[in-house]
Amino acid sequence: MTKETTPVRLSDYRAPDYAIDTVSLDFSLAPTATQVTAQLAMRPNTPGAPLVLDGDEVKLIAISINEEYIPSSAYEATPQQLTIKAPPREPFTLEIVTEINPKANTKLMGLYLSNGNYCTQCEAEGFRRITYFLDRPDVLAVYTTRIEASKAAAPVLLSNGNRIDGGDIPGTTRHFAVWHDPFPKPSYLFAAVAGDLGLVEDSFTTMSGREVALHIYCEHGKEARCAYAMDALKRSMRWDETAFGREYDLDIFMIVAVSDFNMGAMENKGLNVFNDKYVLADPDIATDADYAGIETVIAHEYFHNWTGDRITCRDWFQLCLKEGLTVFRDQEFSSDERSRGVKRIADVRTLLARQFPEDAGPLAHPVRPEVYSEINNFYTATVYDKGAEVIRMLKAILGEDGFRAGMDLYFERHDGQAVTIEDFLASFADATGKDLSQFKLWYSQAGTPEVTAEGRYDARRQTYSLSLKQSIPPTPGQQTKSPMHIPVRFGLVGPNGADLAFTSATGGGVEDDVIHLTEAAQTIVFEGVSAPPVPSLLRGFSAPVKIATGLSQTDQLFLLRTDADAFNRWRASQQIAIQTLIAETAAVRSGAQSKLDPAFVDALAEVAEDDSLEPAFRAQILQLPGEADIAREIGHDVDPAAIAGARKRLMAMVASRIGKRLAELAERTGNVGDYSPDAASAGRRALANAALALTVGQAAPEAIGRVVARFESADNMTDRLAALSILASNGFEERIAALETFQDRYRDDPLGLDKWLMLEAVVPLETTLDRVKALTTHPAFSLTNPNRIRALIGGFAGSNQTQFNRPDGAGYDFFADFVLDLDKRNPQTAARLLVSFRSWKALEAGRRALAEKALRRIAASDSLSSDTRDIVTRTLA
Repeated sequence: MTKETTPVRLSDYRAPDYAIDTVSLDFSLAPTATQVTAQLAMRPNTPGAPLVLDGDEVKLIAISINEEYIPSSAYEATPQQLTIKAPPREPFTLEIVTEINPKANTKLMGLYLSNGNYCTQCEAEGFRRITYFLDRPDVLAVYTTRIEASKAAAPVLLSNGNRIDGGDIPGTTRHFAVWHDPFPKPSYLFAAVAGDLGLVEDSFTTMSGREVALHIYCEHGKEARCAYAMDALKRSMRWDETAFGREYDLDIFMIVAVSDFNMGAMENKGLNVFNDKYVLADPDIATDADYAGIETVIAHEYFHNWTGDRITCRDWFQLCLKEGLTVFRDQEFSSDERSRGVKRIADVRTLLARQFPEDAGPLAHPVRPEVYSEINNFYTATVYDKGAEVIRMLKAILGEDGFRAGMDLYFERHDGQAVTIEDFLASFADATGKDLSQFKLWYSQAGTPEVTAEGRYDARRQTYSLSLKQSIPPTPGQQTKSPMHIPVRFGLVGPNGADLAFTSATGGGVEDDVIHLTEAAQTIVFEGVSAPPVPSLLRGFSAPVKIATGLSQTDQLFLLRTDADAFNRWRASQQIAIQTLIAETAAVRSGAQSKLDPAFVDALAEVAEDDSLEPAFRAQILQLPGEADIAREIGHDVDPAAIAGARKRLMAMVASRIGKRLAELAERTGNVGDYSPDAASAGRRALANAALALTVGQAAPEAIGRVVARFESADNMTDRLAALSILASNGFEERIAALETFQDRYRDDPLGLDKWLMLEAVVPLETTLDRVKALTTHPAFSLTNPNRIRALIGGFAGSNQTQFNRPDGAGYDFFADFVLDLDKRNPQTAARLLVSFRSWKALEAGRRALAEKALRRIAASDSLSSDTRDIVTRTLA
């Protein structure tokens, strides 16, 4: 039966009855019977209260207080909880001995085995799978960890902090290492790794002159693939010193790459554990996007050293305080390392694809939720991506200097503490004198605000009146909402494409190039405007809102060609394409003639061929909205097959009208010399491959032949995978041989096989479902490896809109069967897969009924984990 979970509410928070000052852990590692001895120096905050410790599938061996074993009548122990009825009223030492089975731990939480190596994952509630503990983020302690293991099986023994002792154990074949972390931390930041691993070493000199050893551990034979990760780490460390004044604090910083991991990476203090896809790279196995992802994730986890480790969350409701803030920091780092405009477009693409659908569906929740049943399910796009946007808005409101002053005060005031959103915002309010009470609504109100804009130019008075209105649609549990503080960065674009000056702005809310929209409706009158402007609003996507400007296609084409803001040039192209595709989808559904306008296609070619623009930016312009993007904008009565049909029509027009020009562009920009992952080279490859992808819309043999030739001649994974993706995503026959060649080339490389499985899953043909089913029994696929599962099953459900949403419901049925089976092994991964159903209510009636049937079948299972039960219940609500 499903374990019943009691909802946890922010309003019910209370400080723990006991504090833990120091933790001494002793691990005696064995695959099926690891013994853990935990000595906890405890201090009562509420003397006389029972001590209730969390557990999860742990076996109690012994328990003592102040070195005296306590009778069984003095405590109650289950695998999920240990209660000591009457602990001492003065500080005491509690010693607990537990036994766990790492080999059987397929949940990959707590201590588990990955390819023969011991590894931990403790966020959010994994430490309780190691020993009984006050497993909550506001219990901070100083940890000392001793690890003992077979020297032959595990020559490498790692934990948090600095190594203070170690060596062989006389008379045995075992050895030990002792690690001490002097910085108090919560249990979710504990880590231990033991195994036979390769090592890459380097060092970094901090801004105060301290030498820090840098170690990256990986599987033997893959050391050379760690070079880019090491370089990204050193650049991250230097950037954090320059941009935020944050210096690293231990003698060593370590990264371990493992192949079985539920998450992308984990910021354990001084010992980051990574999914190996975010560490390992060389030109043959990693695309430019992979290199960029490694750079971002390495930076993200390193930046957590201050925003997450040194300052952590009081409770899990404050999760965005560390994750949203750190995502913002890694975005800023990558923007400085690469192209700021292109990086902003890429980040917003992610937000629109992941977070906007979440906000619009049954899984909507505030950036800081007020209640949860299963915390693992709140590692969401809202917490991470929208949370980062909230920080970005804060910077826009306070300005560069005000934001830095607030961050400096936050670090100074709260170092070594577990804090709240209120503590964070108070630092900025105190540093700048700004009232942030309205801004705080961004943390408590779910949903995507909608802004409408209407402008009017008065030639006689030379004034331009801009009226803005905001509204926030109702979401589960929040029907009525207050106006938000929305910073709208803007420009008034004149007839020559340059921003027009204005002498003054009346109506309130304008500071420099930002309109502070704080009311339900505001009208600003700009005076001294010499010509009729086209408003460029929400520049740089200055707030995570939907905006309706009412601009004509002519005005949008004008902004596409001329806007000084790179983001709004891209957004103009997307808006035209989406409006075109929505109309074309309706035409396909009704059997009407095509309504496509060639003017947009001509503008695409014009921008793509403009060598004064960055190649990476031009590549973004050429990436037409995907089927999921169109579905998101339609929002209701969605017919995935009609959307696919509309997109095919547009692709055919593009190929017919400008295909030759794009082929020439691809040929001209495709040769960039020897492979380098630097931003400029990556941009040229991106432009060539984006142009090539738009040449095949008519399925002309000549165009397909160019793609096959690109695949066969590619000397790097970026070009090889781009060509193969074009063949697979269009369902061309030529994909079959190419996929076979690709699979054969990477048959012994898991990172390559993940890419192959993903491409097999996205082929938009009716035969794909059977192919995916067959691949679940392929030797390359593994039910115990989250990367394989995400590639094949996640790729099918998330990226194959027509076949997952088949009108016969077979895609839903297969997916439901898979989730039910996976839930028995790895509930966390199963629950995250299930999020693919988040937009089911927006489907047309037939598919909607079939999706609901599959969801209710999952919900009817009497053995669901709490993770999956939570997602399916909220999805159906």
